[in-house]
Amino acid sequence: MKNEVFLLREGFSASPLSDEVIERITGKTYKENSEIDLDDLSYLQIRYIDFSHNIADGEMIVHKSLAKEVLEIFEMLFEAEYEIEKIKLCDEYDGDDEASMADNNSSAFNFRNVAGTQELSLHALGRAIDINPLYNPYIVGEEISPENSIPYVDRSKDFSHKINHHDLAYKVFASKGWKWGGDWGNSKDYQHFYKPKGNPVKSAVDKLKKLVTE
Repeated sequence: MKNEVFLLREGFSASPLSDEVIERITGKTYKENSEIDLDDLSYLQIRYIDFSHNIADGEMIVHKSLAKEVLEIFEMLFEAEYEIEKIKLCDEYDGDDEASMADNNSSAFNFRNVAGTQELSLHALGRAIDINPLYNPYIVGEEISPENSIPYVDRSKDFSHKINHHDLAYKVFASKGWKWGGDWGNSKDYQHFYKPKGNPVKSAVDKLKKLVTE
């Protein structure tokens, strides 16, 4: 798939990573690896409504195959005046995911493992986006990320910017076939929307067929 410049409307565009962007992310959110190339990524400019209800411009990096639909998702959120505090590259925090989340930064690409594991995160492939993470923490056992999100762990409480099945962000992402970490069983990642590559059921069936025929 060719990585091209795409303009959805003013404030919503996608393009290949420029030399300047590559310089900004190399050694921070991007490291040399065998999983994803710089040519696989698209740089997005996104317009959004901030917590002061002002129009703001942000930036994000996602897999190029998802660029158009991510722009469409954020355009729908923008039109509905859905509030997002900030949208910056995680490189503004030197690639430190905890620092980015603690500052309530909504972001996507970061070549890293799932917290506390050796498993590569879908963020590393540009296939996951975290929205207002301070108010929508990642919870597994006694671990809470970011650490300053403790006031928002109890999801039975009412507070602003809480993502659940009634929230617009959930509805918009789900309408594009994205999954939500709030639906997980053994852990909860209320900030986390993701789109795995391909059909997971088909992939499992294909693996089973391969095992049977070997």
